[in-house]
Amino acid sequence: MNIKEVADMFDLTVDTIRYYERIGVIPPITRDEKGYRVFTKRDLNWVFLVKNLRKAGLSIESLVEFALLSQLEGDERLAQKDILREQLKELDVKLEEMHKTRDLLAYKIDTYDEHIAKFNAGEMTEDNIDELWTMEYFRSKSNQ
Repeated sequence: MNIKEVADMFDLTVDTIRYYERIGVIPPITRDEKGYRVFTKRDLNWVFLVKNLRKAGLSIESLVEFALLSQLEGDERLAQKDILREQLKELDVKLEEMHKTRDLLAYKIDTYDEHIAKFNAGEMTEDNIDELWTMEYFRSKSNQ
């Protein structure tokens, strides 16, 4: 598979893939006799992994370290797992925050008509409204 096909397959630009290889985010790609990149399944896995780890927030520096570790022998490669574990922890925190924000948005949508009706009827005022930040469900761990 050539670089254009890989770029299309993973919805990346050819320049992005070249950049990732140049800076070491993905290991060097084998070249044919004309110097063209020839992607193997292993290379495709790397491109797929890097694309998704970037979307999850892993830094370029961490990806370079991850790729370098893959080229080592023995127990030194185990540090890759630590990078993955740390990224998973960070992603879990982000997901929890996103779920809470999603729940807050759903609450606001679900109660919108009711709140507007109460405001219009004078049953609810600027000083007599829900204190969202005190509602147990919406409180973040940092506020507790």
